[in-house]
Amino acid sequence: MRVVTIVSLGACALFGLGALVVAKTMMPSSAAVAKVAPAVGVPVVVAKSTLKFGDRLEAGKLDILKLPANAVPDGAFSTVAQVLAQDHGGAPVALTQIASREPILPAKLSGPGARASIAAEISDGMRAYTIKVTDVTGVGGHALPGDRVDVVLMRDLTPEGQSRSFVSEVVTQNIRVLGVDLNEDPASNKPATPSTATLEVSVPDAQKLAVAADLGKLSLALRKSGSVEVAQTAPMHTANFVGGGRPPAPRNRAPIRRFSGPALAGPPAEPKMIVVVEAGSGAAHKPRMPKAAPAAPAAPAALPEPTASPSSSSKPA
Repeated sequence: MRVVTIVSLGACALFGLGALVVAKTMMPSSAAVAKVAPAVGVPVVVAKSTLKFGDRLEAGKLDILKLPANAVPDGAFSTVAQVLAQDHGGAPVALTQIASREPILPAKLSGPGARASIAAEISDGMRAYTIKVTDVTGVGGHALPGDRVDVVLMRDLTPEGQSRSFVSEVVTQNIRVLGVDLNEDPASNKPATPSTATLEVSVPDAQKLAVAADLGKLSLALRKSGSVEVAQTAPMHTANFVGGGRPPAPRNRAPIRRFSGPALAGPPAEPKMIVVVEAGSGAAHKPRMPKAAPAAPAAPAALPEPTASPSSSSKPA
C-alpha cells in the first residue's frame, strides 16, 4: 500500500515539473511584454466624460488622446491649455452635448469665457425673431430647440360683421427653432407649455413676421425631422371648405344692363304732350311739355295751298 502511494506521489511530481517547464517555454516573459511600442499619433483634446449644454469646461473634464493624423478633425485642440486659454484663461461653455471621448471643437464652444447664448447659435446672415404662441399655436410645446417649423397666419376678415369669414396663409416655411421661452438647449427633450418661440429667420422673413403679428394670429406647424421641401400653398378662405366650397350668394339686386355696341338706328321717340283744362271753362290751354323732358321746338305749320279766286278764273266776255 505504501509502495503504491509513493509511486503516485512521484508521478504527480513529475507531471508538475513538466507543466512548469512547458509554461516557462511557451509563455513570453514579463520583459518581452514590457517591450510594447509606444502609441504613435497626433494629440487631440477630448471630453473625459459627457458634457451637457451649458457646462463650463475645466481641466478635470478634458483628456488627451493620440489619433492618426488622417483621423484628426479640423480645428481640434492639441493641448488642454489651448482650450482653457480661449479668453486669457477664461474657460468656454459647451453649446451642445459632447459625448465622452469626443474631440473638442471650436464650433461646439461658446465665445471666449462667455455663457451659453442663442447669439452664438445664429447662422451667418440670419436673425433671431421671437413670436408669441400658446399651448395650441405652439404645437403643444412639442416644438423644441433645433426643430424646424412653418409659420401660419390666420386673419378675421369680418371682425364687426354678423357672418364671420376667416383666411389663413403660410408666412414662411422650414424655419429652425432656436429657443422656446428661455430654453435654448438643443438636447432638450422635455415638452412644456410655451408662451414664446424664438426662430432663426432671414431679414425679409423677420419683416414678414413683424407685419403678420399685427394682422392676426400666428401658429407653428411642426415639420418632420430632415424635411426640407417647400410646399406650394394658396390662401385658404372660409368659403373654401364651409358650405360645400361655394362662395356666399350675392345680394339681390336689379340687373344692370350695359350696352357697349353702337346706338340703335331710328327716329327718336316723340315727346308726350299734356293738355290742361280749367274747370268752368270749356277752353283748353295751350299744350305744354312736362318739366322733366322739355320738348323740342315745334316745326312751323305748313302753309295752305293757294286757291284760284273767282275773278281770276273767269274769262272776259
